[in-house]
Amino acid sequence: MEAHFYNVNVEWKNDRKGEMSSSELSQNIEVATPPQFPKGMEGIWSPEHLFTAAVSSCLMTTFLAIAENSKLEFVSFECKSKGKLEQVEGKFLMTEVILEPVVTIKNESEREKAERVLQKSEANCLISNSVKSKITMIPEIKLM
Repeated sequence: MEAHFYNVNVEWKNDRKGEMSSSELSQNIEVATPPQFPKGMEGIWSPEHLFTAAVSSCLMTTFLAIAENSKLEFVSFECKSKGKLEQVEGKFLMTEVILEPVVTIKNESEREKAERVLQKSEANCLISNSVKSKITMIPEIKLM
């Protein structure tokens, strides 16, 4: 496969806040230092949130592709996620991302397949495979 490039621009606006944009996308996103740091801002996406979101959303999109290829019949997919920021040897690192996906199915007969699809999705998520953070998945399969 040929390499793909994803273009993102960041422009400082004021204080500890900027705006992300891409010529490939229609929406811009405000981004700022998180409130846990000096002059951080509440209510605005931070790099730490975006890092966690990248892992979580990649799990979802990978799940959707594998579920389709596996012909898994499911009703919904949701995923809560937590990114853990720690200071290690004087540097801040996102040391872990905890994923809590919930897949809802209609038929109990699909439970094992849903579990396999989730495990395969975690193993094949390109973002998870690209970062050095520990990825912990705590899956749940619900019956509708």
